[in-house]
Amino acid sequence: MSLRSVKQILPAMPKHWVGDGFSVHPVFADKAFTEELSPFLMFDYATPQNFPPLPPGRSPRGVGQHPHRGFETVTVAFQGEVEHADSVGNRGVIKPGDVQWMTAGRGVIHQEYHSEEYSRRGGTFEMCQLWVNLPKKDKMTKPSYQAILDETIPAVDIHDALLVAENGGESCDVDNAVGKVRVIAGSFLGTKGPATTFSPVELWDVSITKQSTIDLPFPEQYNCIIFVRRGNIDIIEEGDKKSHVGPQAVALTKMNGSIVRIQSQEPETSVLIMGGLPLDEPIAARGPFVMNTWDEIVQANRDYQSGNFGT
Repeated sequence: MSLRSVKQILPAMPKHWVGDGFSVHPVFADKAFTEELSPFLMFDYATPQNFPPLPPGRSPRGVGQHPHRGFETVTVAFQGEVEHADSVGNRGVIKPGDVQWMTAGRGVIHQEYHSEEYSRRGGTFEMCQLWVNLPKKDKMTKPSYQAILDETIPAVDIHDALLVAENGGESCDVDNAVGKVRVIAGSFLGTKGPATTFSPVELWDVSITKQSTIDLPFPEQYNCIIFVRRGNIDIIEEGDKKSHVGPQAVALTKMNGSIVRIQSQEPETSVLIMGGLPLDEPIAARGPFVMNTWDEIVQANRDYQSGNFGT
């Protein structure tokens, strides 16, 4: 088994506001909506930020009604709460550790806000949202919604790769674990995540609690993207070459190995690992619509403007 090497590191980008509730880093920058990231399209990350309690009668902060077609949005709450409502009747609140996986498909109109309860009490808010492309054959599928609660997301212990090697490749005692992998989508060491996907997708929330070196098996034929939410890491390549990735930066890797080796530089490091089988299909994206051709984008806009959308 060989180690994956780094193709490019994208530095942390300046933040901007989405509505009045989400101050986000556009993580993928100018790589967004390119086949290089497939099946992922876009990634916004809201760093921890304190919001004061809202006075009585004030509407929660967030983003009002807007349309989507042709892809999925995946929202992960780390701190605070996000409330969702859409035109097909789905409504819900995700709390820390929860995930909202919305399939826009043929079209949906939705809104996203800080929850009423969180807005009243205030506090620290942190979340991310990923856009996942749909295969051409599924772009006009019926809209759907998966509310994935924290307690339904399995967590797998991870151990220091050097200790595992010393132990002849056998698993170490649970007391020697150096962190956990929460498997949101895909699978890790035989443990499957709860998310249902239209193409092979991996999404892991990795927490490393000690300075250590960890090996994460990852399908060699998949794109693999490594985002550092908190802390600093080195990605170890063949020949002990190291590529440093700091907070809010992201590493794009080559499809040349089946092991992602990460060396954490400090305790309490958090990393998101995402990827999947590239769709190898044309991407036409404009605003809230992602299709395969510009004619389909024009039709999506016509459908939305005519009211033939999101039901």
